[in-house]
Amino acid sequence: MLDEVIKATNDFIQHVPKSQRKRLGQFFTTSKTAAFMANMINVDLTKPLLHILDAGAGTGILSAALLDRIMAAGYAGKIVLTCYETDAQVLPVLKTTLELAKQNYGIRYELREENYLTGQFFGVDSLIAEDSEKFDYIIGNPPYLKISKDALEAKCMPEVCHGAPNLYFLFFAMGIYNLKPGQEMVYIIPRSWTSGAYFKKFRDYLFDNCVITDIHLFGCRDKVFGNENVLQETMIVKVKKTTVRPSAIAISTSSTSDFIDIKRFEAPYDTIVANNKIVYLITDTNELKVLERINSLPCTLPSLHLKMQTGLIVDFRTRESLRDRMEEGAFPLLYAAHIRDGRVMWPIGKEGEVIKTERRSFLQENGDFLMVKRFTSKEEKRRLQCGIYLKQRYKEFRYISTQNKINFVKCDSPCITYGLYVLLNSSLYDAYYRIMNGSTQVNSTEINLVPIPERKVIEAMGQELMQNDLSEESCNKIVDRWIR
Repeated sequence: MLDEVIKATNDFIQHVPKSQRKRLGQFFTTSKTAAFMANMINVDLTKPLLHILDAGAGTGILSAALLDRIMAAGYAGKIVLTCYETDAQVLPVLKTTLELAKQNYGIRYELREENYLTGQFFGVDSLIAEDSEKFDYIIGNPPYLKISKDALEAKCMPEVCHGAPNLYFLFFAMGIYNLKPGQEMVYIIPRSWTSGAYFKKFRDYLFDNCVITDIHLFGCRDKVFGNENVLQETMIVKVKKTTVRPSAIAISTSSTSDFIDIKRFEAPYDTIVANNKIVYLITDTNELKVLERINSLPCTLPSLHLKMQTGLIVDFRTRESLRDRMEEGAFPLLYAAHIRDGRVMWPIGKEGEVIKTERRSFLQENGDFLMVKRFTSKEEKRRLQCGIYLKQRYKEFRYISTQNKINFVKCDSPCITYGLYVLLNSSLYDAYYRIMNGSTQVNSTEINLVPIPERKVIEAMGQELMQNDLSEESCNKIVDRWIR
């Protein structure tokens, strides 16, 4: 049945422009990905009746894959399939799929041409009275689309929303709500929910109700949805509606959605799902060792009063305050370009690298800082790119300022500044952050959650580095002596 649905889907794609589907966040699952997802579900063949949900069903690819899997396993009971879909163009294809399922497998189905998120109850602040159904198995490829915080979907699900949400994790959250206790849900979704402040409320809801049992990660961003060229860090995740944590999570990886080079291993649950409710996405046992080394450390930056912050100035909004050369009453404005070879070098002849302003909120007290670039490219060797700024080199200035494409930690001594540089410039911490966050942005909120050694160890590491060059190799040697 899946082969027939894939053929119909390909015909549909040929006649509907990609730009139109992109506006809906609509990207269809490949045949092999759908079959892989269906095989992740542990089907209870003894149940006389199975209720299945496919929300945002599209052409019915995932429904077909799951029905094929269940019937191939020899299931002899009854199946009721519920599909949600609102795209008028794709509905005829989905209706054909559902009729095909009815003819081939004798299922009953219900097609709901309504908004999955706004048409049912979710939580105490919902606009809808509680009357939601519960399902044995849920499978889904939700739309990937950012929406306004004032969108009706977000207002219907305030318990999991913070800032401007994305439809995909609202579908994920509603799926958790719709799942029967003890049952399973498999979704293919972006990786972005696994960390970051925007998704914290969602992660809280997820782990208050479910555990993760399986994760699959793709090595290539642009090969997951066939020829769609979707540049998205994507994963497949299976959750079970229970609060009983398993001892381990089954993790698999492949370079593409063909799954030809699939690798599998297990990792301790408490290592992957940390107490801070961040999900660490590792691809092999070497990365597992990175987590275990760092997560055993006792402190964080905020616990040592060394909180990382984001730079103050959005330069295109403050052009009237920027200068190209120094003048009386002006101060240095530091950009990512000033971070060079482990140090902050100013001036470098860059436009707008001086600021003159009466607004105190645009300035910060001069001091010792560790500065980190917020943005790097996917191809760069390191995600964490740091520079040491020492007040003594610029002691003529009472204030400085920072552009918002850098993060900074104000340090209370040169030793601490060098010590933090050792940590963040090491291969160990760069690997850790890549596991923590798959994007190219260095998020200060996440850095503030990263475990670090106690203060006296950081100072000792800094003192060692002062006698060496600032290379990654030097930092690695110091880290290996202090963090085992």
